[in-house]
Amino acid sequence: MKDKVRDPVFWSDVTQLVKTVIAVTLAWVLAVELVGTPQSFLAPWAALLVVQATVFRTFAQGARQVAAAVAGVVLAWSAGNLVGPDVAALGAVVFLGLLLGSSRFLEGEATTAAATGLVVLTTGFSDDLVLVSRLLDTGIGIAVGLVVNVAVWPPLRRRTAIAALDDLDDRIGALLVEVADGLAGECSRDDVAGWLETTRDLDELIDRAWAMVRQARESAVLNPRRSARQLRHPEVWIVLLRHMEQAVAETRSIARTLERFLEQQREWETDFRDDYVDAVRRGGRAIETADADGIRACRSSLDEIIARLGDADPAPELWPVYGGLVVNLVNILEAMEEVAAANPLDQPPLPILLRRRRTTGRPPG
Repeated sequence: MKDKVRDPVFWSDVTQLVKTVIAVTLAWVLAVELVGTPQSFLAPWAALLVVQATVFRTFAQGARQVAAAVAGVVLAWSAGNLVGPDVAALGAVVFLGLLLGSSRFLEGEATTAAATGLVVLTTGFSDDLVLVSRLLDTGIGIAVGLVVNVAVWPPLRRRTAIAALDDLDDRIGALLVEVADGLAGECSRDDVAGWLETTRDLDELIDRAWAMVRQARESAVLNPRRSARQLRHPEVWIVLLRHMEQAVAETRSIARTLERFLEQQREWETDFRDDYVDAVRRGGRAIETADADGIRACRSSLDEIIARLGDADPAPELWPVYGGLVVNLVNILEAMEEVAAANPLDQPPLPILLRRRRTTGRPPG
């Protein structure tokens, strides 16, 4: 639970959840008080649809969802008055709702149109006044959802993006340390297969991080908060992600080289292996701790390894293997040096209660 409380992504989700509850509740209360209908269910329904993860999505996706809901109201009123409250009307509303929802303008909102029409048809459509009240309920829900999401701490998905980036470099460093430990012992094909699988997991995390960065950039569009400006062009994050993509690819290349080396059942040059294992381990630990100076020192030590390797004069068939391993590690260290130098990323403060607990030294409850 303590880790959850410290998690910035958790607080972003909690904030959005609370805002959604406020919008839905407020829409219901206002609709009942202003419209006076005892079944003002479309107001909270519309508010629920409008309050999205970002302000931009509130206007874009929320607009489509609300348009689908309005279409459902009109379909239910039309079918009920033309056909009557029977099975044929219900089937027509669902069919036309799904058909309208699959159109280009309402793309992806077929269920919203059909479900809204179904509920309105089964709860009452008797006259024009009911139609007007249903549309008015929907309008109140839209207005409340917009105001709450835009005016009350409009969401900036900065926390989620930073958390994804921070997690990535830690995992890359941990994988390098694992590789070093494996090479120092009896490295097997199963070990290499595990490292390759870990690089695939890292690729998935990178894809997730890209999605988080795109969402953070989207959250800054139309967002009135002053801190939103820098998120509209997050070039630093983009550069760091590209560097981490390269580091993962180079680590996979190391594993592939080791895989072929083991298949050929060749023997290591002991001095090279010891030096290389030490460099990989130190580099991995420096990456884990975002120690840019440590990464640079490790990079410099590789020049000494290369010089000693030349003096040792290994078998000609081993030169491509050793050279490939060294080049891969050089590329990893150079890519991750900039990532480490950018740490710590500017994480926005957590809620005031948690900040106070941290400053007083008390653990969060």
